[in-house]
Amino acid sequence: MKHVYEQNVSLDMRDGVSLVADIWRPLEGKAPALLVRTPYGKRAGWSYGGPGLTHPSLLALVNAGYAIVLQDVRGTYASEGKFEPKVNEISDGQDTVAWIIRQQWSDGNVGMYGASYLGMTQWALAIKETPGLKAIAPITAAADWYSELWYSTGGALSLSLVTSWNAEMYAAEERRELVSGKPADSSTLLRLEKALLDPLSLNHDTPIADLPVIGTGRWVDDWLAHPDLDDYWAAQDWSPLLGSVAVPVLATGGWYDLKIHGTVADFVRVRTQGSTEIAREGSRLIIGPWEHDSFTGQFADRHFGVFGFGDLTEAHIAFFDQTLRNLAPGTPAPRVRIFVMGIDQWRDEQDWPLPDTCYTDYHLHSGGSANTRTGDGTLSAEPSSTKAYDEFRYDPRDPVPTAGGALLPSVGGMIGPVDQRVVDSRGDVLCYTGPVLDEPIEVTGHVELKIFVSSSAVDTDITAKLVDVFPDGRAINLCDGILRLRYRNDLSRPKTLSPGEIYEVTVPMSVTSNVFLPGHRIRLDISSSNFPRYDRNTNTGGFIGQESVDEAVVATNRILHGPEHPSRLVLPVIRR
Repeated sequence: MKHVYEQNVSLDMRDGVSLVADIWRPLEGKAPALLVRTPYGKRAGWSYGGPGLTHPSLLALVNAGYAIVLQDVRGTYASEGKFEPKVNEISDGQDTVAWIIRQQWSDGNVGMYGASYLGMTQWALAIKETPGLKAIAPITAAADWYSELWYSTGGALSLSLVTSWNAEMYAAEERRELVSGKPADSSTLLRLEKALLDPLSLNHDTPIADLPVIGTGRWVDDWLAHPDLDDYWAAQDWSPLLGSVAVPVLATGGWYDLKIHGTVADFVRVRTQGSTEIAREGSRLIIGPWEHDSFTGQFADRHFGVFGFGDLTEAHIAFFDQTLRNLAPGTPAPRVRIFVMGIDQWRDEQDWPLPDTCYTDYHLHSGGSANTRTGDGTLSAEPSSTKAYDEFRYDPRDPVPTAGGALLPSVGGMIGPVDQRVVDSRGDVLCYTGPVLDEPIEVTGHVELKIFVSSSAVDTDITAKLVDVFPDGRAINLCDGILRLRYRNDLSRPKTLSPGEIYEVTVPMSVTSNVFLPGHRIRLDISSSNFPRYDRNTNTGGFIGQESVDEAVVATNRILHGPEHPSRLVLPVIRR
């Protein structure tokens, strides 16, 4: 199909600020438009998409008859104004959609796609009435910015993400000032670029307040000043508004993406609460064996085969053909399409959670006496009849190093599935392992740990990982979570611990889909740190972001189990 490529087209917003876009459109006639709004540069290579990348192929979308509008959001790259995360995305997005539908080449129908922040710009318009917007396709994105992004569902700070993302955005801002001839501090730029290139060289001695991205007087200072889920976060939380979404959503994520829990939660809310039938019935969910920045399905310690290599193009074209052009598909797209690890196969499902989910308790048992050392504990479907506890010492000066998982950016190349033998020999990591399996067990859905715990400190963290132990000894992590115990009751109302008192708490461990094959074993790893994916808890109950390691307190933490304290891993087992 012949098309026109227009570069650096200016669009004036309601306040007079001009935003700049590149546009691909058919040479003749009218076409539906697909809008992509990005703070990372509209000509960044990954924006053009394709196999193994987080975006569908732009060229394929153009050849399928769509006009593509790639826009730099306010205050980034070629667009005027000042960038403030989230602040202007509703008004700017609505003005852009209104501009598109006024163009002679537009047929009046607009869709949106894009990953990460680009997905957030889509939710910005979907939660508000935006004339002309007919569908969105957020990829690796979530509407909740507190517990699905900058902090965790358990209240710990997502330290590696906060450091790397803000270093990237601040550095881009400094470069923009230098290129434009405006005054800029080159030493600040060098400091930020060092943090961006190696953000996880952070050591546990560095107070958060001394990180390169802190003290700039910009948004990240506000984020760190509000560690609780308070009114500051409530004012910008869009997740309660998802019930007002009136357009269908194609939500895409990866099992090793840091936003996967939010991706699933947002889909479920639109699916069950969307304000129109087309939103509820027309929304779709795709989850592959991917991490946030790559859809190849290839990792150093785990390769998901040829079927794990993702290409979103076909699914996006089919989705937009139906929602923007009202073309009936030859074969209706499945409501949920997931990649099941272990057997490494794609499977279509009716809904999420899977209708045949059976939540099953796997109880913690000690391998011997109290103060069990790492690796001695067991997991069993049978409750423990013996009163016992396992104990470990958590020192904030020596936190457990991050070993893979759903994080951003990669920690020394260790992202996604990583052999946990690099950390499981530590004395502050408790491992509870089930028996060698004779039959396969599928676990697909939300995983959580319900546990009885006590601590010598007034605050501490509990981390949990679900691990697939292979016959050759490899121990591959599947999903994990963290709970800052001050938030054991409510993220908005922290409450310190009484040292020595026993508490029953729930550690959310996100979602996964994996078949534990015969010869494999199910394992649970418990500790109190995962650094620098999360900030290390100083155990004082104070303001962690302002405390140095010299102020930290060593915590002795106990995991109790037995008839009075039935600590257990709760797995969503699929029985068919």
